[in-house]
Amino acid sequence: MTTVVPFDPELGAALLALGEQLPPSLTPEMIPPMRQGAVMAAVSDDDLRRDGRFTVEERAVPGLGGDPDVSLLICRPADPTGTPGCVYHTHGGGMILGDNRTGVLEMLDWAEQFNLVVVSVEYRLAPETPHPGPIDDCYAGLLWTAAHADELGFDPDRLIVAGASAGGGLAAALALMARDRGGPALLGQMLIYPMIDDRNDTPSAVQMAGRGVWDRTSNRTGWEALLGAAAGGPDVSPYAAPARATDLSNLPPAFIDVGSAETFRDEDIAYASRIWQAGGRAELHVWPGAFHGFDGMAPGAALSREARQARVRWLNRLFNK
Repeated sequence: MTTVVPFDPELGAALLALGEQLPPSLTPEMIPPMRQGAVMAAVSDDDLRRDGRFTVEERAVPGLGGDPDVSLLICRPADPTGTPGCVYHTHGGGMILGDNRTGVLEMLDWAEQFNLVVVSVEYRLAPETPHPGPIDDCYAGLLWTAAHADELGFDPDRLIVAGASAGGGLAAALALMARDRGGPALLGQMLIYPMIDDRNDTPSAVQMAGRGVWDRTSNRTGWEALLGAAAGGPDVSPYAAPARATDLSNLPPAFIDVGSAETFRDEDIAYASRIWQAGGRAELHVWPGAFHGFDGMAPGAALSREARQARVRWLNRLFNK
């Protein structure tokens, strides 16, 4: 396939400005320098406190089985009105980058608007920790969060999972895991351009190779770090790659968005379609000409503002139904 989807003009200009700071293709040998670089801006405690509107703490909670403790970043409204809900956040970074502060500022935006506690999990990264380590860390943190709703001061019936990119894949996997293992009950799942299919062979993956952000080569790097030689093979767990799930029934309502000019477009559209086919609820947005991570890298662009507003509108319907 030689025809490519053009980038939105405003986003395309932003992508050019990023230049060599964020190449479209990430190979395994690039993981260490990417971790040491400043691609993902650091978020301080002061950033999280928002002039005293939130309290901030890091808490170590038990891992699953014999796994090590899991660190949770917990941000609570300093003066909540009524009983807050909770957003449990799984960060992005292709399973190989990031920490529990990556992407958390958008969660705090939601928390201010909808009176939420934010809990963001620090899961172990691949390739040092392959599957199931990362999702087990996320599930352990979710179990602890739900069990300690009273202590954290939120209503357990108003608990959602949310994440972007790899974090969106982990959030989708948590929804599957919670359904299959009898809890915790989730009000919704916010899947922002989620990374969900290790097979890496959709038309959009082929079409956008070498272009934009997180292309097919980067995707292979991330999945092989997580799954090793099993990536793309017949025996991959849906808790690693949710697109592998054969049953998408009885899941919490989902919000799914993705750019039309990115690797994940077709796998995300297919996931929403399969939720509908299973009788579930999903809202899907495909942002025309958007590259992966567009709203974080070009937050002032018109399309970025529209995407964030669409998420807020869905949350408003979810929390105020």
